[in-house]
Amino acid sequence: MKNHFNKIILLLSVLMFLQYHSNAQDKMPQILQHFQADKGSLERFYVIDMSPEKRGRMISFYKEYLGKIKDLSFKSLSQSDKVDYLLFKNQLEANLNDLSIEETNYQSSKNWVDFAAVIYAQEQSRRRGANINAEQTALSWNKLSKEIQQKISELNRSANIAKASSMHINRTIRGYKKAIKSINDFYNGYDPMYSWWTAQSFKKLDSSLDVYQQAIVKKTDASSNQKADQSGIVGNPIGAEAIGTSLHNAFIPYNAQELIKIAEKEFAWCDKEMLRASRELGFGDNWKAALEKVKNTYVPVGKQPEMIMDLYNQSIDFIKKNDMITIPPLAEETWRMIMMTPKQQLVSPFFLGGETLMISYPTDEMDDDAKLMSMRGNNPHFSRSTVHHELIAGHHLEGFMNDRYKSYRSFETPFWTEGWSLYWEFELWDKGFPRNAEDRIGMLFWRMHRCARIIFSLNYHLEKWSPQECIDFLVDRVGHERANAEGEVRRSFTGGYGPLYQLAYMIGALQIRALKEEVVGSGKMSLKQFNDAVMKENNMPIEMLRALLLKSPLTEDYKSQWRFYKY
Repeated sequence: MKNHFNKIILLLSVLMFLQYHSNAQDKMPQILQHFQADKGSLERFYVIDMSPEKRGRMISFYKEYLGKIKDLSFKSLSQSDKVDYLLFKNQLEANLNDLSIEETNYQSSKNWVDFAAVIYAQEQSRRRGANINAEQTALSWNKLSKEIQQKISELNRSANIAKASSMHINRTIRGYKKAIKSINDFYNGYDPMYSWWTAQSFKKLDSSLDVYQQAIVKKTDASSNQKADQSGIVGNPIGAEAIGTSLHNAFIPYNAQELIKIAEKEFAWCDKEMLRASRELGFGDNWKAALEKVKNTYVPVGKQPEMIMDLYNQSIDFIKKNDMITIPPLAEETWRMIMMTPKQQLVSPFFLGGETLMISYPTDEMDDDAKLMSMRGNNPHFSRSTVHHELIAGHHLEGFMNDRYKSYRSFETPFWTEGWSLYWEFELWDKGFPRNAEDRIGMLFWRMHRCARIIFSLNYHLEKWSPQECIDFLVDRVGHERANAEGEVRRSFTGGYGPLYQLAYMIGALQIRALKEEVVGSGKMSLKQFNDAVMKENNMPIEMLRALLLKSPLTEDYKSQWRFYKY
């Protein structure tokens, strides 16, 4: 009887021990899932960007979750939870910093936006379907239209507005336009008195806000803009301090100049390989002549999808033959192609991918020069790198796996997203995927391009280069068709990408390659095991991926320290 009782006590102790550790291990995924759901609810409710109401609510929300994780015992967390803790803490602090900057810009521009704050109150009432005083609303909107004219006159007499304040004002104006549209969509046609009173005042206020927005743009301080040029591309260089903050948030312990130095070293390797391929083709050291030969291998009109399908089959067969990664059959089954519109090709001159492969190739609407540049820039040898980059084992596979493994992790970074796809270009090169000198030139073109992206994007954001200088650099140093170079630079600075996005391709790939050498080179995993492991941890800064795979010691105040590149 006593032995039986002791066994029960022992069993209960084991169960309690397992339950304790299970709970500890499950804390961060649950917190992250709740955070994403809560944030989604708030963002669907507080939809007017730049409003003090939304800013204040999001500040309190992020602080609330900071408090939740700080109540945890960091030492008792599993390695996976420690990584999530540090990444989540970093994310929350970065979000709060962004909102602090937003508040600073608001304080510096209050004179130009606060006069219309009544719109916020009107939209708040609308959210819960309050009965609207149509006459009062119409009168208030007519009054605001008159005040906007006064503000424009005041603006014409004032000093120029700093770029940061100008951007804040314009986003606030867009928020006002969104708010009055929300009010109008809700009441117009449903409330006869509203429709009768506000038909003209709504149109007048909406138009006045457009005119005000244009006046703000014209009054923006030219000295805070990018270097003037003839490209017609207008972006927003962020400066050295903001670059440093962004790199810190991305767990990259290098400064801008160090990253440029890395790019230059990688460029030197590409130059050496390009000259070797050029000599094989009989062009000596005139590698641009060899590049011209490769560009002119473009396929006949209408045959681009067929060529891409052939390259896909070659790459997927090569990856399987070398047993490099597990490929779920459903991932192979469900990707598809579409053709990119001529308008989209202005900012995406080369095809894009994921579950849907978007083919960039000429249409009958383009002039002959544009058609030829597009065909030359998307030739089969150039595309030899980019098909597997966009599909498998690149973007399509990573998206497929992210939806299925640790999907609660929302720490997306281009150093993982783009780094992983470029890492596969490295891997296939090293294993002999290029069949001849033309293939090597095509694949080298893209590797040179990724080096160039680091150099031109950082020099632009450091306010050293204009967009035109970036375009010229891509043409002269990489060998781009000029129209394609213009599209790349336009995409980089006006396509909605973050300031680190373009440099993240090469730097992220170098990080993953360095981690592979640590893990696979030491015999801890095979190449396939390593690649499968990366896919099952989801998107995150590579240094934190390294901490997971190598079980590196972590502290609650851990700072980025992994110097992954040897000069």
